[in-house]
Amino acid sequence: MVEPQRKLALITGASAGIGAAFARAYAAKGYDLALVARRGDRLAELGAELSARYGIEAFAIAADLSILDAEAPVMAALAERGRHVDILVNNAGFGIPRIFTDAPWSQQQDFLMTLAVTPCALAYAVIPGMVTRGHGAIINVASVAGFSPGVAGNTLYPAVKGLMIKFSQALDAEYRARGLRITALCPGSTRTEFTAEAGIDHLMDKSSPFSQTAEAVVETAIRGNERGRVVVIPGWHNRLAVALMRALPEPLVRAAINAGAAKYRLPKATKET
Repeated sequence: MVEPQRKLALITGASAGIGAAFARAYAAKGYDLALVARRGDRLAELGAELSARYGIEAFAIAADLSILDAEAPVMAALAERGRHVDILVNNAGFGIPRIFTDAPWSQQQDFLMTLAVTPCALAYAVIPGMVTRGHGAIINVASVAGFSPGVAGNTLYPAVKGLMIKFSQALDAEYRARGLRITALCPGSTRTEFTAEAGIDHLMDKSSPFSQTAEAVVETAIRGNERGRVVVIPGWHNRLAVALMRALPEPLVRAAINAGAAKYRLPKATKET
């Protein structure tokens, strides 16, 4: 008899932070892994570590998710291996802590492609197969910022994270009865490389009791997804913050968030990055 193939989790932005924590968590549950990010060397190193530790198959798919039709080579790489996706984690992302036109448009466009267009495209690519098999899960990594009003700096971030929350809710309404579990994960401050990549790591208080580890965030996310929760907000302090943003008058919330966020804004970029 042929041994049944293990289920596969496809994780974007898997080379570090929350993505790597998802990889470790699903490997510990016995899932094979398709690890997607630009840094193929880091993916290969993580995949080798998890394969050796848990006896699963983990392979790297080096891909630039900021380009048009970025999902196509990812799905082609899976097809070459005869694999399908049982769990999709749309995690890849970055921040632009500048006023909108203080960053080059090419960077803003890459942001939209990586955090909005490609996650939707990957979901579009994997959902039909999940429906046919009668099961599957998608976790879209959003943020508590998705509940906040827009303020100066990180101009597109709240809007895109809000999109991912609404997108997840819509997919849940469309596909829950067909066996799919869709979750929008909305973390707050998390101790990862995200702030270093954004250039504001020196401004962050890593000793803050309100900052969570990536492992804690991921544990809450997976538990919530397995229980069928559509929106998961890890940490009581983040849930309180969201409740206040919903309850207080928007002008007051905007003023408070704008004042608090001012110190994280960087000056105008001198060249395209």
